[in-house]
Amino acid sequence: MRIISGKYRGRRLSAFNAPHIRPTTDRVKETMFNKLMGQVEGARVLDLFAGTGNLGIESLSRGANWVEFVESNRKSLEILKKNLELLKVESGYKITQKDVFLYLKKFSGDAFDLVLVDPPFTEKWAHDVMMAISMSQVIHDGSVVVIESSRHERIDDNYENLKLLDRRNFGDKDMSFFSKDSSK
Repeated sequence: MRIISGKYRGRRLSAFNAPHIRPTTDRVKETMFNKLMGQVEGARVLDLFAGTGNLGIESLSRGANWVEFVESNRKSLEILKKNLELLKVESGYKITQKDVFLYLKKFSGDAFDLVLVDPPFTEKWAHDVMMAISMSQVIHDGSVVVIESSRHERIDDNYENLKLLDRRNFGDKDMSFFSKDSSK
């Protein structure tokens, strides 16, 4: 895994090596951030199921103002902290060790402009986490949510006020882009 663009471009990140872990590939990540062009710089970003920080750190590299990493796995969190130290990232982020569903249910604070979601493929949580996001306070009108899911997993086109903007396929993986719009 490497940082594709921005301040930390070309830098390699440590990864969690386990058979059930599938980090976002460079190709998928590049497509995601190209689609988000202009929406990352200065943004408040929430990285759910952050793992080792691949997506959130890419956001920081591309000028995000703030990233909150939410992850419950201790080993992943150790690697995430190591990656931030390796890049000498000293501010502009918060690490929250908590179950994502509990985090979404209990969240209170400033909403995020961009929510990046990469749930474990083995769990088939994409639909459930999208429902939880749509009912939480983590998003505001105009927020964008990007979720990676298995192609065989249920993911709807609408979740409350979250409407599908685009869906891209990468073999057995889909990437869906949603935006919150309360006016409809």
